[in-house]
Amino acid sequence: MWSWVLHRITGVAIFFFLLVHVLDTALIRLSPEAYDAVIGTYKNPIMGIGEVFLVAAIAYHAFNGLRIIIVDFWSKGAKYQRQLWWGVLGIWAVTMLGFAPRHLMNVFANIGGGH
Repeated sequence: MWSWVLHRITGVAIFFFLLVHVLDTALIRLSPEAYDAVIGTYKNPIMGIGEVFLVAAIAYHAFNGLRIIIVDFWSKGAKYQRQLWWGVLGIWAVTMLGFAPRHLMNVFANIGGGH
């Protein structure tokens, strides 16, 4: 059940991110100054942390989507769906452990004019 719940939550979160992304990108056609102002608000540590959550949602949603495909199309998929979900969590954790520290170092290195 948790795989189902997380898949729906991450799907909705990704949808809203994409909606906001399309809207803020569309600003460039209306007002380049407004676009620059919006993009400028994204260059702060809170948004950098938000990017970690975004990547976490996308990675989980993608890996779990592949699990769903395997369960649907592999004759033994339903039998092994629990093990496949634990595999998804493992691959997701490895992905996030590779991404998050490096990304956050870059985010926080730029605070206060860091080098």
